[in-house]
Amino acid sequence: MITIALSKGRIFEETLPLLAAAGIVPNENPEASRKLIIGTNRDDVRVVIVRATDVPTYVQYGAADLGIAGKDVLLEHGGAGLYQPLDLKIARCRMCVAAPAGFDYAAAVRRGARLKIATKYVNTAREHFAKKGVHVDLIKLYGSMELAPLAGLADAIVDLVSTGGTLRANQLVEVEEIMPISARLIVNQASLKTKRGLLKPVLEAIEGALR
Repeated sequence: MITIALSKGRIFEETLPLLAAAGIVPNENPEASRKLIIGTNRDDVRVVIVRATDVPTYVQYGAADLGIAGKDVLLEHGGAGLYQPLDLKIARCRMCVAAPAGFDYAAAVRRGARLKIATKYVNTAREHFAKKGVHVDLIKLYGSMELAPLAGLADAIVDLVSTGGTLRANQLVEVEEIMPISARLIVNQASLKTKRGLLKPVLEAIEGALR
């Protein structure tokens, strides 16, 4: 049995054509079902629905053989025990620093100000600012990041940006791009050895679909 860990929403929807190319079609839509384990058209493949941030953990510890997770999630997780063979080039966005429109971020950085940064991507933000030599106090939030500067909690935020519409609606602007983000296929390293016969055709089919 192959178990694939997926999260609801955009990644799931954009993964469906790739799975179909590998001959795998889920029996139900998780958005319309309360089931957390969903069968497929193949008796030897099932899908488990977990939070996006939990996908790497399920794959790392062998509760799932394959998973699809954003690069942002993998960077925070650390990627230990995971094989990442493919950038699927789906769920694309970018990790950015954003600040209120009236805040001169570049000047604050130049004069060595200590900045308060709100983010749920603490590890990524810490590494980014450390490389730049910028002193920051990181404030971990789990949602509504745009509120932090408006409420005076932070000078700026580090978050994912797709269209920028939410930033504009809250009078924030992108001041720096940290990196492009997309979803990656991840594989449990032990499964790659013990289930090679089952996994290899699936991996090759997904890779072929990307081409």
